Amino acid sequence: RDDQLLAVEATHPAAVAFAAAGGEGPLWWRSPIPPGRGLGFSGAARVAGALLGCVRSGLAEAEARVRGLEIASELEHHPDNAAASMLGGVTVASGGRALRVPTSLDVRVVVWWPATETSTNKARAALPATVAFEDAVFNIGRTALLVAALSCGDLGALAAATEDRLHQDLRIALSPESGAVLELLRSAGVIAAWLSGSGPTVASLVIPDQADRVAALLPSAGTARVLDIDQRGARLG
Repeated sequence: RDDQLLAVEATHPAAVAFAAAGGEGPLWWRSPIPPGRGLGFSGAARVAGALLGCVRSGLAEAEARVRGLEIASELEHHPDNAAASMLGGVTVASGGRALRVPTSLDVRVVVWWPATETSTNKARAALPATVAFEDAVFNIGRTALLVAALSCGDLGALAAATEDRLHQDLRIALSPESGAVLELLRSAGVIAAWLSGSGPTVASLVIPDQADRVAALLPSAGTARVLDIDQRGARLG
């Protein structure tokens, strides 16, 4: 249950991050984020453990946030989910830097995931070691368009900005039902839809008053949720 505290085992990502940050003692946790669904559970858990560990080891909160993000990113092997969990909002992380993208978009996020999980390692193994030059250029251009569209609030550009040639099709092959839902969302008139992380969750941006309608269209053989974008990020207390 989302409201039930559970003891944290030593191998839990929050416990590993807590220890790496110098924290000591037992931990308890609860989270509405399901693990193994491509929704950033491990990143959020590691940020929580690292931030708490840094504070418990004596760092001031501002310094703890910087160091906690570094630790969580190292344990994640990439900063994407850790940066979003620590900073909140829409973030871009690369080259040791993590920045929030200022945006005034008024949107909600509708997500859906099937009953089955997707192994992150298996999803990563499905990706090729090299990609075609034109596909790399395509995705780089879409990345720039995404940041620009978010910054200036251009809803019409977001569908094209979330197109992909590097990973989505390969990962959707591991979860065909996710591919069907992705097409369903696009046909339902959402602003944009994409595979969340390595899958199997599919995510979409929607106009707020359309969120419940879109969620109701999604298959009952899975879980649909309507989410808001958290603007505060990690916080203590």
